[in-house]
Amino acid sequence: MKVNNVYAEFEVVRDFSRCINCRLCEKQCANGVHCYSVEKKTMLADDSKCVNCHRCVAVCPARALKIVKSELTFRGNANWPDEVIKQVYRQSETGGVLLSSMGNPKEGPIYWDKMLVNASQVTNPSIDPLREPMETRTYLGKKPQRMERNPDGSLRLEHTPGLELSTPILFSAMSYGSISYNAHAALARAAKELGICYNTGEGGLHEDFYQYGSNTIVQVASGRFGVHKDYLNAGAAIEIKIGQGAKPGIGGHLPGAKIVADVSKTRMIPEGADAISPAPHHDIYSIEDLRQLVFSLKETTGYAKPVIVKVAAVHNIAAIASGIARSGADIIAIDGYRGGTGAAPTRIRDNIGIPVELALASVDERLREEGIRGEVSIIAGGSIRSSADVVKAIALGADAIYIGTAALLALGCHLCRSCHAGKCNWGIATQREDLVKRLDPEEGAQRLVHLVTAWTHELKEMMGGMGINSIEALRGNRLMLRGIGLTDRELNILGIKHAGE
Repeated sequence: MKVNNVYAEFEVVRDFSRCINCRLCEKQCANGVHCYSVEKKTMLADDSKCVNCHRCVAVCPARALKIVKSELTFRGNANWPDEVIKQVYRQSETGGVLLSSMGNPKEGPIYWDKMLVNASQVTNPSIDPLREPMETRTYLGKKPQRMERNPDGSLRLEHTPGLELSTPILFSAMSYGSISYNAHAALARAAKELGICYNTGEGGLHEDFYQYGSNTIVQVASGRFGVHKDYLNAGAAIEIKIGQGAKPGIGGHLPGAKIVADVSKTRMIPEGADAISPAPHHDIYSIEDLRQLVFSLKETTGYAKPVIVKVAAVHNIAAIASGIARSGADIIAIDGYRGGTGAAPTRIRDNIGIPVELALASVDERLREEGIRGEVSIIAGGSIRSSADVVKAIALGADAIYIGTAALLALGCHLCRSCHAGKCNWGIATQREDLVKRLDPEEGAQRLVHLVTAWTHELKEMMGGMGINSIEALRGNRLMLRGIGLTDRELNILGIKHAGE
């Protein structure tokens, strides 16, 4: 007896007066939603398989399709919403852990939207970015505390290795395996053209992408997939991933179906075997252990590359960041709880961690109080959605920001949140050859370039309106932010005043 026969979440609505039975929707849908009935001489749809990726809608030449949210609901109950009931049904049938992709979709405070940027008027005139110079170049790494001179009086120019970015935006970690070869190629090419960096994620670096090394951040995660000396020396920086915003405190899992030949070679694991990384690094159980790994990586690369330590935003993030700054790391990356992921347990994604806005402000304040803010740079990530979010993040204390979901959207992602299934109809989160080829890496790279270029233009406009002409002058300048609809406690943590003050 089928007890929990849950109705489909989405419904495929077909206008039969327009449909020409071309069967293109059938050919394009990797989930098997559409099929042609020879008997009825018409197209049919299995709503239960639809993930609302919009592929069929986009390719339909007759504009005969649309996807709508099912109106069937359970009896109203504020404590037991439909989604929770359906999840209980699913788990009672399978006994499995609920998996989800992308970031937390639930309602909650989005602090970016509760902050306003101050503007210049009479006493501090604005700056016209079209006619006056605006500096968006950003340097990540340790900052010298004072100027030093050589015996002959010339300035001593030696400094610790860092990253130079044309604009304070980087593409965040997305591993080869979780996303396709073509998606990685697009990210790498765009990073090179823009003069910024992309991040390999924990899946190693495909040999074809070594040519983009000066624009590559190579990641060392707990599974150490694809990590070897040549890999470490291939990038412009090394990132130690302790945690990420979508799943703090747990490891990663890439299903064996995604471990195809090239992914297997790159990750140095058997083809078809699940890639399961442990929750902790089994050689890091203290800041002292972290320091040892930091300097082991620096030793391996001849002290020529900065080391980043990436952590999830959690309640004691300020103290953690203080320890990381003392470990010898050059950059701290903080990932908020709305950060995206290829796959994560739903309960962890939606309930663990804190917003990056609060974490960022707390870390910047703590490092300033301890007099070590110049020892490290800060990269903030976890649902940076627009240039306005970039401005606010830098004003809260970030040196630069990571974008992941926004970058995937530029590549064509429709946020259907089914990346873990490996059937991405847009060729992004899949290893199926027939799907991968749907993403043109050259076109994808240009879309990424356009996105970051547009954001940089807007960044200059907003900075000009604030009377600020450089990223350095904006960094940590919380006087330029005002809060709306926030409690006194929230304002205090963010270190900003309420609008009107």
